[in-house]
Amino acid sequence: MSDNKLLITFKSDLYNYSLEQLRYISEEGVWSIGQMYDHLIVVAHEYLDNMETCATLIEEHPLGKTQFGEQLFRNRGFPPIKIRLPDELNSPPNNSDSMEDLIIRMDQLIQRLRRWESKVDSINPNNKVNHGGFGWLNAREWYDLVGMHFRHHLRQKDELERYIL
Repeated sequence: MSDNKLLITFKSDLYNYSLEQLRYISEEGVWSIGQMYDHLIVVAHEYLDNMETCATLIEEHPLGKTQFGEQLFRNRGFPPIKIRLPDELNSPPNNSDSMEDLIIRMDQLIQRLRRWESKVDSINPNNKVNHGGFGWLNAREWYDLVGMHFRHHLRQKDELERYIL
């Protein structure tokens, strides 16, 4: 499934949830479905902000990816494990958006991806922005990371749906 279709599927799945289901937290430390969507949208925009920064850079960066970053892109996805960020980077996502708010935010993200789809490969691949865990990524890598991150959360989505459906 293409990244575009994946995001459209995530968006259309929002229609399956009531507000109560979107905000339901099964236990402390586990996100609601709404929080997972908020996380995905916020992080995707951060990745696209970095992609856009690559488009404006004048100075090239010769540095490459970390070992984990190399493995991530070689496999075209995250390993099938839960990844916990350090506490200072791991504040709980927003749990107050309505289904309508999340649909609007998903639409905005999908539109932003579409605007850049035909332009991303024209950005100098040596213009890079550092990712704290993956190393120096170029615009194409930042763009691709959006879909890889959404695919990584498919298992979490399935797990959270089992709690509510």
